[in-house]
Amino acid sequence: MSRNALSDEEDDHELEDEDGEPVHGDPVDNADNDDDDDDEDEEEGDDEFENDGFIVDDEEEEEDDEEEEEKKNSDEEKQKKKKKRRKMDEDLDEDDYLLLQDNDVKFQKRKFKRLKKAQREREGGQGGSSDDDFDRSGGARRSAEDKIKDNLFDDVDDLPDDVGDEEELPVEEDVVGSEDEMADFIVDEDGNGQPRRGNNKKRKYGQGSDMSAIHDANEIFGDVGELLSLRKKGLASSERMERRLEDEFEPTILSEKYMTGKDDEIRQVDIPERMQISENSTGSPPVDELSIEEESNWIYAQLTSLLKDPDGLHIFGGQGFSVNKDDIARFLELHHVQKLEIPFIAMYRKEQCRSLLDSSDISDLDTEKKAETKWHKVLWMIQDLDKKWLLLRKRKTALHGYYTKRFEEESRRVYDENRLNLNQYLFESVMKSLKVAETEREVDDVDSKFNLHFPAGEVGVDEGQYKRPKRKSQYSICSKAGLWEVANKFGYSAEQLGLALSLEKLVDELEDAKETPEEMAMNFVCAMFENSQAVLKGARHMAAVEISCEPSVKKYVRGIYMENAVVSTSPTAEGNGIIDSFHQFAGVKWLREKPLSKFEGAQWLLIQKAEEEKLLQVTFKLPENYMNKLVSDCYEHYLSVGVSKYAQLWNEQRKLILEDALHAFILPSMEKEARYLLTSRAKSRLLSEYGQALWDKVSAGPYQKKEMDISSDEEAAPRVMACCWGPGKPPNTFVMLDSSGEVLDVLYAGSLTLRSQNVNDQQRKKNDQDRVLKFMMDHQPHVVALGAVNLACTRLKDDIYEVIFQMVEEKPRDVGQMGELTIVYVDESLPRLYENSRISGEQLPQQSGIVKRAVALGRYLQNPLVMAATLCGPGREILSWKLHPLEGFLQVDEKYGMVEQVMVDITNQVGIDVNMAASHEWLFSPLQFISGLGPRKAASLQRSLVRAGSIFVRKDLIMHGLGKKVFVNAAGFLRIRRSGLAASSSQFIDLLDDTRIHPESYGLAQELAKDIYDQDVRGDSNDDEDAIEMAIEHVRDRPGSLRKVVLEEYLASKNRENKKETYSNIMRELSCGFQDWRIPFKDPTADEEFYMNSGETEDTIAEGRIVQATVRRLQGGRAICVLDSGLTGMLSKEDFADDGRDIVELSDRLKEGEILTCKIKSIHKERYQVFLICKESEMRNNRHHQRNQNLDPYYHEDRNSLLIEKEKARKEKELVKKHFKSRMIVHPRFQNITADQATEYLSDKEFGESIVRPSSRGLNYLTLTLKIYDGVYAHKEIVEGGKESKDITSLQRIGKTLTIGEDTFEDLDEVMDRYVDPLVSHLKTMLNYRKFRKGTKSEVDELLRVEKSENPARIVYCFGISHEHPGTFILSYIRSTNPHHEYVGLYPKGFKFRKRMFESIDKLVAYFQRHIDDPLQETAPSIRSVAAMVPMRSPADRGSQSEGGWKGNSDRSYAPRPGRGGEYRNGGGRGDGHPSGAPRPYGGRGRGRGRRDNNSEREDGNGDWGNNSTGAGDGGWGSSGGGWGSESGGKKSDSAGGWGSESGGGGGGGWGNESGGKKSSDEDGGWGKESSGKKSGEDGGWGNSGGGGW
Repeated sequence: MSRNALSDEEDDHELEDEDGEPVHGDPVDNADNDDDDDDEDEEEGDDEFENDGFIVDDEEEEEDDEEEEEKKNSDEEKQKKKKKRRKMDEDLDEDDYLLLQDNDVKFQKRKFKRLKKAQREREGGQGGSSDDDFDRSGGARRSAEDKIKDNLFDDVDDLPDDVGDEEELPVEEDVVGSEDEMADFIVDEDGNGQPRRGNNKKRKYGQGSDMSAIHDANEIFGDVGELLSLRKKGLASSERMERRLEDEFEPTILSEKYMTGKDDEIRQVDIPERMQISENSTGSPPVDELSIEEESNWIYAQLTSLLKDPDGLHIFGGQGFSVNKDDIARFLELHHVQKLEIPFIAMYRKEQCRSLLDSSDISDLDTEKKAETKWHKVLWMIQDLDKKWLLLRKRKTALHGYYTKRFEEESRRVYDENRLNLNQYLFESVMKSLKVAETEREVDDVDSKFNLHFPAGEVGVDEGQYKRPKRKSQYSICSKAGLWEVANKFGYSAEQLGLALSLEKLVDELEDAKETPEEMAMNFVCAMFENSQAVLKGARHMAAVEISCEPSVKKYVRGIYMENAVVSTSPTAEGNGIIDSFHQFAGVKWLREKPLSKFEGAQWLLIQKAEEEKLLQVTFKLPENYMNKLVSDCYEHYLSVGVSKYAQLWNEQRKLILEDALHAFILPSMEKEARYLLTSRAKSRLLSEYGQALWDKVSAGPYQKKEMDISSDEEAAPRVMACCWGPGKPPNTFVMLDSSGEVLDVLYAGSLTLRSQNVNDQQRKKNDQDRVLKFMMDHQPHVVALGAVNLACTRLKDDIYEVIFQMVEEKPRDVGQMGELTIVYVDESLPRLYENSRISGEQLPQQSGIVKRAVALGRYLQNPLVMAATLCGPGREILSWKLHPLEGFLQVDEKYGMVEQVMVDITNQVGIDVNMAASHEWLFSPLQFISGLGPRKAASLQRSLVRAGSIFVRKDLIMHGLGKKVFVNAAGFLRIRRSGLAASSSQFIDLLDDTRIHPESYGLAQELAKDIYDQDVRGDSNDDEDAIEMAIEHVRDRPGSLRKVVLEEYLASKNRENKKETYSNIMRELSCGFQDWRIPFKDPTADEEFYMNSGETEDTIAEGRIVQATVRRLQGGRAICVLDSGLTGMLSKEDFADDGRDIVELSDRLKEGEILTCKIKSIHKERYQVFLICKESEMRNNRHHQRNQNLDPYYHEDRNSLLIEKEKARKEKELVKKHFKSRMIVHPRFQNITADQATEYLSDKEFGESIVRPSSRGLNYLTLTLKIYDGVYAHKEIVEGGKESKDITSLQRIGKTLTIGEDTFEDLDEVMDRYVDPLVSHLKTMLNYRKFRKGTKSEVDELLRVEKSENPARIVYCFGISHEHPGTFILSYIRSTNPHHEYVGLYPKGFKFRKRMFESIDKLVAYFQRHIDDPLQETAPSIRSVAAMVPMRSPADRGSQSEGGWKGNSDRSYAPRPGRGGEYRNGGGRGDGHPSGAPRPYGGRGRGRGRRDNNSEREDGNGDWGNNSTGAGDGGWGSSGGGWGSESGGKKSDSAGGWGSESGGGGGGGWGNESGGKKSSDEDGGWGKESSGKKSGEDGGWGNSGGGGW
């Protein structure tokens, strides 16, 4: 509604017009308008009238007395008014005015000079209507005219004609409810019926007005009665009420509750709801015969192509399926014209579309055999294609209009006759192509051609729906320069080439040119194209682009490309290390030339994801023979056959055009199309698999009671006792549900699973057992549903069985059928979703979360379909149900569309018991999926049925809001029987209403029953209702009489041979109405129980997978371990080591609590046990086990690349030895050895032992190698100074000064005394500290978890060695459940933590405990710094330029150890680590999986961690002072040296990984790894940048 539209409730303050300019000034505030400055005028924008056609827009008509009154106000009062206007100028209440009067404050009350616009006429006035416009219809709201009376005249009945003065008194209460003080703070209504916040003022008018006021009103508005009568015609009461509803609630709430105006419209229109929603996007479908025939031909062609696709056969149920085109046309007629939905057509119109249904639907007419639920995939596919056709048709229509309009605009702009003729030809060609385009892709081709020749956004383009970006292309530049004439002289046009390639039309031979291309081009030289070569290049570009945009050319190339193109994959350097044989991408790691048509399932989606993660390289290629044929075909139809010199020169130009068109434009676009095609195919198949998984869940029937169980209602669901395991808070919970799924009782039994031998614990357990026993005896459940969530549930199951056995022993007479009570495991995934859903709070508002979960557990056993439907509300919680491992590739709307399809199909085949659901509303959940209904219509019907309580006749559904068409769709699936409140009623219920027989077929059913009854009774009966009812009862009670009927003969006697399927359905329903067709309930298998309780899947636990196991107990020759998931692992001494047979006792080699890295040997699922092996020979064996049998036939691993990497590593080692230079230094701590020899020498020495050796950086450096821990060594650069450069001998001697970081020493003795000894002292202090734990990061984490489980209330912490970053320690701690990690640097002065130096560990711990909650962003190591310290073992690398950099290495880099990446962690690739193996502090989880080749000498992957020790130090082991920290921010180190890592690129050294690849600062060297390969600034270095080095 526009700004000047009429409004029911206008605000008293004034508005601005659309441009923000005042429309009319306030009569009070504008008295001094001659003298007021511009600022005051702007401030008065709040006090303006609305220009709506009823306001006198003339300032001269403002009242003089008001102007004079305004002039009397003092300047101070005017300033006060301005300030009030800035604060929205709210009106004061009467109490406020009284308070001002008491304080002698002068003020001017607002004068209200405008009437409220309304739609009621004054009583007794001109056109007097009643003042109960809404009251008569039962509404609570008053009309707009009432508002005028109340607000302006107030007491209309007493004073219809005169108006009192403007003294403000309290206004009368509105009928809807009185306005409180905060009313218009919350919401008010403008002309649009939308909430408006801001300067809304509370309006209060006097009880009476004087005649001058009514005279003023008449002067401004004219005759009020006439105005109101006009206004009344313009507004409908329904719109008024609608706007009020929108004012009260947020739009999102109204949308979720389906209460918007659009929802009301959908509810009221008598068309199936889902059809209405679909038609909102597709438009109304055509219903004429010609359109339906055209569409059926198109759909038939699409289905036929799908039948050829091996990946599409799953839709049609395999080979041998054929579709009848006439059946498709009949389906469209039923769907579009008669508005019938798929479930109705599949059930009641089988005769009209036999070929579209499952063959068993038609051939299986045996009424004795139980029918089965069927997913009508073909019908849904046709409906999907129908939507695509309608959208395609809609788009083509829109483009047709746009093209015509754009062509006319272009024709008006162009004056060149040749250009006009060319445009006319191009336009006709485009329109012809558009008309015959049959796919979205072909329409895209046509669109690209049109936009090439008629680019939008230049002149006079309508800025509406088709606005496009204004960008000049090279083509348009060339075209404006007139090169289109040159392009036309090359010979055949793009369209002619396309027609020739597609063999649609033979073209004439080209005439030989009379001049060379260069001579011709000289005629078109201009300022932009200065010579003939430039002109030819531009013209060739135009011709190539035209060919690439020609629809017929693209269609021809597309046919060849999509049939023959091949895809190859190979791992990147990172992917080669990460993707192992158990990785998700293992099957697509090495694919060689796999054709597009051979991709099946979701394989392409995995390739796409791996490519996005930069783990795979993907290449598309058209095989050479097909490429050559494509080029030769183009040459054949585009080149001239002439042999003259001119013809050859022009042919050279044409060849360049074709090459450019194919390789620069068409083939790259074909690759994009191929990717899109593969993605859509893969998603389609994945969506189908997702739907099948859901179908398997919801098509399962409820738990069946035992046959011997006696029940009054054989169809009643079983009574279920649902049990959910609880860790203690909450405890184990038992919920008893009756047969209707309602909660009867709740019991908590937290001590039932106690295993302690403590007397008190045993007594508590006994008490809980007695309570559970009484609970079961009181309620007599048919079955116990136990939520399977972890291995503790297996023990809980044993405890419940113990109670059952005790009950049988102690009270055998009272047990009854409970002696055979079974406990069924139920997956808790869906109940947990229900527990956290909004609907559970509405259905079970007073219950705790675990009770809601238990209720859902029991109800799922009673009716899986209803429980799944419960989660299909506005929140769509059903989408969180994990049904397929790859469902993450699907969009939310795609998934829900499939959910809706499956739920609609299964719900209508099962039906809904309306009377039962009316008494137990949770059973109404699937109602929205009934044919013809939807969430809006279903909610309305549900409310009506619940109010009614019960219904006795199907046709009464029309009285509950169903229109005729919707009723026809829904009636057969809504069951009317004696259940719920109707069970106790004596009212007659038609037996046919308790069947799936549609009301339209009642006559046929009654006739059949009467014929059978007459034949059985041997006599004619009357045709009255009682006789018919008796006949139906007779047939239902004696199903055998139906079997005697030979259906073919009966149909022949009635001349109804075409009704065979309908009669078959009638006979089945007469014998057993609404029989449950779902698959009977099956107890979960042992495998399913194993996976449910362990939380594992077939992918996460399998033979051959590497897992971590903690030793729990040692028994003779075997160790009993536990895996992360809680499974028990068995390890025998023979499987422990290669010399296992020589081991006497495993306890000699193993200790309890030790963590082992093992391989799964076998799995015993029934015992929840795995047998492990950790022999070194077996661990080294990297066989693929069962993975080999599932390999893709196009999988070919490129072994050459692996051999090349190994050879490269060997050469690097040899290079180190070759470049080694010995030194002439005599000192007990110095030796002439390499880095590898140094670590080997220190391997059997104590921690803290060190050695000085030559550096690979040259004769001006030494390296200090220090043993940190077993297998962990760190290296420190020493810079020599004051050396003479006379000869090589003087260079080989030690320098006069030795510098480490910022510290300078005179000789090696001083280095040992001042630097090494303090450092070693602090190292040993840490290793002997009470909270120090040995092992890798993951091993330490496991120890912490054990400690945390024993002391859950404490924050447990400990220190450990960082194997990835030698020279640092890891501070690990657990606050709640997950381990967190921070790094501690080792320095001669102490320990550095969070940029602070601590002299002792105790002080560090005290600081940590006080500041554990401090934010870590600025103080903790950055993610990209510490992992940059991953050691480089290659001695051949040189070229890092940070002086005194540090390097470290760990023996754990060379052999598989736990915690070094996803390969050694259960669930591979999801471990708490980086692809390089570096840990992630603060509990971060890595995306990739660390993996290394066992024969490789160094780890792959990028490091990503740091110690953030950027501060300057004095000789410490940090990046600023020569310490063990790391520079995380990429900042420049303050000096040489540092064990740091410059991860951001730039500056000071460190044994880190310069991952940014930027040039380091010009300071001297470093042991960093410059991974991007950019130039290092100085010579030498231990980095991995390319030169020499160790």
